[in-house]
Amino acid sequence: MRMTYKTRRSLQRVMMVLLSVALVAILFGFCWNVWVERYVVYTREGATLDFSRSPLDTVGVVATPPKADENVSIFFNEGSDAVELTTELTALNGYYIDYDALKGSMDDIKTDLNRLKAGTPIMIELKGGYGSFYYTSKLTGAVSSASVNVAAVDELIQYIRSKGFYMIAKVSAFRDYEFGNRNVSSGLYMKSRAGLWMDSGGCFWMDPTSANTLGWVTSIVNEVKDMGFNEIVLDNFRFPAETDKYIFSGNMDEAISAAAQTLAASCSSDTYVVSFCGATPAFPLPEGRTRLYLSDVGAQDVAARASQATFENVEARLVFLCDTNDTRFDAYGVLRPLAVSEGLEAQKADMEGQG
Repeated sequence: MRMTYKTRRSLQRVMMVLLSVALVAILFGFCWNVWVERYVVYTREGATLDFSRSPLDTVGVVATPPKADENVSIFFNEGSDAVELTTELTALNGYYIDYDALKGSMDDIKTDLNRLKAGTPIMIELKGGYGSFYYTSKLTGAVSSASVNVAAVDELIQYIRSKGFYMIAKVSAFRDYEFGNRNVSSGLYMKSRAGLWMDSGGCFWMDPTSANTLGWVTSIVNEVKDMGFNEIVLDNFRFPAETDKYIFSGNMDEAISAAAQTLAASCSSDTYVVSFCGATPAFPLPEGRTRLYLSDVGAQDVAARASQATFENVEARLVFLCDTNDTRFDAYGVLRPLAVSEGLEAQKADMEGQG
């Protein structure tokens, strides 16, 4: 059946009218919802309409942000071994994970960590003297270690954070083959000036007075801070002992002191500690939230070394890295290999039980 032209035109008009009515209805409904929304009152029983209230009335109490309390302290745990982050530094007593341990079993490391309480200081080595990184660094020029499973270390860092430990990173500062190889003008030259001086381990040493060197170290310190660490220890923060093998015309003590002051001033904060691993207790430790770490010290020499310190609050700001359970270290800060934690934590539990 063919539709006549007249019929088709009539149907088109009808459809246009219906479409116009539908559009008007939709527009009316939208405007109605916008208008009536100001009269909606929400209660525990549901939503109701109250046309008697003014659209400008305010129902309820306007929320205001709570007043900041500057005296709130932040603790990682509630026990006597808690590390306080906002006041004067307190002594550390924990464990470290070095390069050799990172090359071993991550499962064994996690097993040892599971024995420890939240808040226990844990130091992990993240960069050695050869200059390669044991974690995934985003810094330009950073070279990943070929002997450490970097991805596994990344996962370990996340695991340590999830356990609520006080996180300490250890990185080599001025002993850095990779950076020296790329920045020859920032290193210590041989007496013959034929090139950079190299130590017996095959590593270059950087000039602490070089702005380029300090910029590189600063970038590492800040990257580690952004990763969630609470403290960084700058290892090899000194001149190499073979002073007759390389060229440096300035005062070495003043150069090291100035470098430490610069890094502490620019990188430390109320919740981030910038520490140094120096060769002697006479290291010129800057004021503020800084610590001095010493290694290769016999238990019989602990008190004598501590007496040589030139800074205040020695009990909290001097940390010994040792591999024995000798209690003479415990008068100051001390970190021991994570591998000895099983026996040491068992001893602590026995002592607490007897107490």
